[in-house]
Amino acid sequence: MSTATDSRSALRIGPFQVDPPVVLAPMAGVTNVAFRRLCREYGAGLYVCEMITSRALVERHPETYRMIRFDPEEYPRSLQLYGVDPATVAAAVQMVVDEDLADHVDLNFGCPVPKVTRRGGGAALPYKRRLFERIVTGAVRAAQTSAKPGGMPLTVKMRIGIDDQHHTYLEAGRIAADVGAAAVALHARTAAQRYSGQADWSAVARLRDALPGELPVLGNGDVFSAADAMRLMAETGCDGVVIGRGCLGRPWLFGELEAALSGRPVPPTPTLGQVAGTLSRHARLLTEHLGADKGIRDFRKHIAWYLKGFPVGSTLRRELAMVGSLDQLDELVAQLDGSALPDDVEAPRGRQGSPGKVTLPHGWLEDPDDVTVPGGAELASSGG
Repeated sequence: MSTATDSRSALRIGPFQVDPPVVLAPMAGVTNVAFRRLCREYGAGLYVCEMITSRALVERHPETYRMIRFDPEEYPRSLQLYGVDPATVAAAVQMVVDEDLADHVDLNFGCPVPKVTRRGGGAALPYKRRLFERIVTGAVRAAQTSAKPGGMPLTVKMRIGIDDQHHTYLEAGRIAADVGAAAVALHARTAAQRYSGQADWSAVARLRDALPGELPVLGNGDVFSAADAMRLMAETGCDGVVIGRGCLGRPWLFGELEAALSGRPVPPTPTLGQVAGTLSRHARLLTEHLGADKGIRDFRKHIAWYLKGFPVGSTLRRELAMVGSLDQLDELVAQLDGSALPDDVEAPRGRQGSPGKVTLPHGWLEDPDDVTVPGGAELASSGG
């Protein structure tokens, strides 16, 4: 990552050159400082922390401050905010600027989780186009008060829309471009799809065609390998890729992406022994970040992702999934067949589920120009 200007092909977000053009998507409970550090050790890119609520930041929620921790060498520091009230979002961005909490802010308009959409947030919000415009405009203006060289870029991440009857991405993309967003990322699914089915990459191509060429458009959805990333960029003309579920249990994916996008051979698939070394390091980074007990408990959810596709017996898998200490982890890891290879390294991973009706505030779809903020819309806690 640099602020150099010597590469025309590299993705630029504000003053930052993102080379290779790869962004780690914020994932609740996953993209904390430990996981971001592990990913950065494999390859360059822009690594975004877990999504936090603008209200929680403004109210200085202690958990929020833990979630926005960055390594001293992590640069640029990238933070994603969620909010529904324009004044609160603007205040949160201003706080980031005034207190130097990050170098880049992304706004979340893509979360499909019911606790977010039922308050009009996440993927529900762009339907209210004037409210969306007010939020992004206020956030951009706050970001522009930064005195840093090149300023602090404000970007937007969104979905195709609420469902197949309510697509919002083209109009939202144009609004974001008009009010000064530095980049737009599109997860090529509707909120109703959640993470099911197949991402519609053609929507990324349409968004790229609809927006000014100088505004970067990033594609997201179903990128589980370096080949997927190359194909997404080739088919859509997008300027970069956003990686979410594809890196779960596979932080080395960023090394594969860096190699492929630089025209070098992709590294060979790691053996189970190499994976064991990475998962052990991940566990140690988490215990440094969260403490011994909480860190090892938080690590348990990563075990199934790391071992996906490998020939590991059910008993050993179960014991690893219930591991209680780093010493026990070392003992269990020693029982793995270090030479084993996975049977399908590019299979989808992470949550998938099934499509469903999107939970919305009462009357949400009646007037897309209504700028009323739903009562109780701003969550008072972090995450999402």
